[in-house]
Amino acid sequence: MRKNILLLLLTPLLLAGCSTTSGQATSATPTVKQSELTAKQISEWTYKSGEKSVKVLNNDKPSNIKKTDFDQSHIDYSGLDNLNRTKTATAYLTRNNLGRSNTRTEQTWRPTGWHNEPKYVDGTRVIPQNRGHLIAYTMTFNLNKSGQTQQGELGSIDNPYNLFTQTEFSNQKTMTQVEQQVRDALAQNKKVIYKVTPIFRGQELMARGVWVQALSTDGSLKFNRYLWNVQDKVNFDYATGRSKVDRDLKVPAVSNSHQKYYHHYKKQRNYHHNS
Repeated sequence: MRKNILLLLLTPLLLAGCSTTSGQATSATPTVKQSELTAKQISEWTYKSGEKSVKVLNNDKPSNIKKTDFDQSHIDYSGLDNLNRTKTATAYLTRNNLGRSNTRTEQTWRPTGWHNEPKYVDGTRVIPQNRGHLIAYTMTFNLNKSGQTQQGELGSIDNPYNLFTQTEFSNQKTMTQVEQQVRDALAQNKKVIYKVTPIFRGQELMARGVWVQALSTDGSLKFNRYLWNVQDKVNFDYATGRSKVDRDLKVPAVSNSHQKYYHHYKKQRNYHHNS
């Protein structure tokens, strides 16, 4: 009898204990909405071998530009930080900003993390770094180095505010794809806001990736993506920009479908590509 009474007295306490434990187990730290992501949060991401080289954010909807933001054609360059690293560039573009030039200025600016170090990967000579443009050279015509309208200007080729150290793969594969979407929209006489942010972690001199967003004023073009600044079989020390061959690091290839569109434009409009 005493045992039964004791059991009855303990039962509520046992149930209360289970309830408390259950409540703790089901509680979770709220996750940040991708529409509210910041460059600082993205900088904490680390690429894993075999992962896709492009990360779609917020269902490909731009998270911090609106079509009503469009102003007359210009580029807002954020300049360089205290480590000489380039920062965000936001371009407000029209068809007038598309172009090419038969005479191109030599690139002499050395963006942070720049090391022109050829590598031999599986017997093939590879130069894994490029001078990457935040806003592609082919869509910066008739704008001066400050980003303001100036008819006759031949594009931003060697502008420190528009250059960062980018892998050959990121520059010539994944970046080219998003740039072509912008060029296509501009060629159709659409107005486009194109925002590009190189993502640096802490005091590192080479960007871990580049955050690209675009939105046309008619809403037909929109994307929001993070492009990893990586190269197949090449491992980068992002603190310095130096690299070494790493055959265990795999970066999946991407489609080159953009090339047929590029050649079409080159033939029809005589554009010259140099992203």
